[in-house]
Amino acid sequence: MNKEREMTKLAVKALDEKKAMDIKVIDIHEVSVLADYFIIASGSNQNQVQAMVDNVEEQLGKAGYEPKQIEGTKNSSWILMDYGDLIIHIFDEENRLFYDLERIWRDGKIMETNEFLGQD
Repeated sequence: MNKEREMTKLAVKALDEKKAMDIKVIDIHEVSVLADYFIIASGSNQNQVQAMVDNVEEQLGKAGYEPKQIEGTKNSSWILMDYGDLIIHIFDEENRLFYDLERIWRDGKIMETNEFLGQD
């Protein structure tokens, strides 16, 4: 498994563990040089959003992946985690609907989340 897919799988599992809602993985490598994958997920409240961020950072960190940058604070309604080839967007429900990244990145390929949650 390549590094990008491994990071994506770890991140999706970390989000799922914290009951993230509507996890979307978008393969954007053919439409952007920003990254290979975007993950978009949402939480129902600020505490859940922060728990999701913390778990992703912890799980990817254990595997040796450090974020290049994390934008947003504990009180933010949108937190962006930049791991280079993988960019993770974690929103509260209202702001996810408002920013509608899925529409903006519709040229990318939406992947089956189950593909990343399956057994190794």
